[in-house]
Amino acid sequence: MKALFWITALFAVAVGLVIAARYNEGYVLLVVPPYRIEVALNLLLLLLAGGFVFLFVVVRLISTALLMPSRVRQYRLARRRDKAQSSLVSALEAYFEGRFAKAEQDAMQAIDLGENTRLAAIVAARAAHELRAYNRRDAHLERAALGAPETDPMRAITEAELLLDQRRPQDALEHLKKLPRRRTAALRLELKAQQQMRQWDSVAALVPELERRGVFDSEQAEKLRTHAIAESLKRKGLDGYALDDVWKKLSDAEKRETPIAAAAAQCHVGLGRGAEAQTIIEQSLESNWDGDLVVLYSDVAGRETVRQIERAESWLEAHPNDAALLFTLGRLCARQALWGKAESYLEASISVEPTYDAHLELARLHEKLGNSEAARRHYRESLELALAKLRK
Repeated sequence: MKALFWITALFAVAVGLVIAARYNEGYVLLVVPPYRIEVALNLLLLLLAGGFVFLFVVVRLISTALLMPSRVRQYRLARRRDKAQSSLVSALEAYFEGRFAKAEQDAMQAIDLGENTRLAAIVAARAAHELRAYNRRDAHLERAALGAPETDPMRAITEAELLLDQRRPQDALEHLKKLPRRRTAALRLELKAQQQMRQWDSVAALVPELERRGVFDSEQAEKLRTHAIAESLKRKGLDGYALDDVWKKLSDAEKRETPIAAAAAQCHVGLGRGAEAQTIIEQSLESNWDGDLVVLYSDVAGRETVRQIERAESWLEAHPNDAALLFTLGRLCARQALWGKAESYLEASISVEPTYDAHLELARLHEKLGNSEAARRHYRESLELALAKLRK
């Protein structure tokens, strides 16, 4: 529509000029002694217009010729930039498609073209890492460091992540320390590094901060922190003073968590503290019933086995068909030489859920009682269950 308007306007101006020229009879007299030149006004105007157009074209040609080298350089730079951008995009696509060799090749091409070299070097380093070409990976990372600040977050986080994948947590932590402030991504990597190094106290300290930042929900955070505390207790199993110190710092709710209670009880058993282990398990089972913890209760060798039996039998009211509880009662009764009750409880446990441990305990019981045939049968059944479990 706009073009039609301009065409119409030009035709109107042209028609107007033709009409004006038709009725214009004026002339211009130029005197250059000894010459006199008389020129029609219309012709003079036409010559002036033609001269202006000629001069304009000449000036434009000269200007274009002078600017040509600059425009050629800009055109080449634009093509180089477009090619580099295309190579980087191709490298990213290949990387996420799992074609790591192509990703590294395209990223190196983008680096050679000199556009987005830092990002291209990071992509090349990640691709080389996936190819287990660690020397090339390190070379790409060094190239990414050129012209970038020492505390470059992209490079530091990339290096830490790749080193963790290579099982080098200490080196990863050194790179994370370069960051000017604690970022969420850096904290997640630090947590992974501490887990690989089995620094469980540090893991337990990091989890609440990551929960506040929304990395973990409350359930995930609780599981991670509980596991970290339990592992920390296990590492202190040979040091009674260190074990007591950690245990005092825990809240009552934490002490009743099954993994924590199980770890603490095992440590106390190893230190010969049967009474402490017994109390820890009993308090935990009151809050959270767990079959493995019930079985651990039968491993506690104390001087109050009768009280243990009475306590375990009181749990039968709430858990009458619990195979683990029946097994535990069988072991406790056997320890107290209550052979009849021990056999009864072990048979009941097997009837609910046949297990390797229950058959083995019953075989030992029959062996003590002189029932060789029954002992052999239960030994055989325990072996079959063990083999079946290994096949899985």
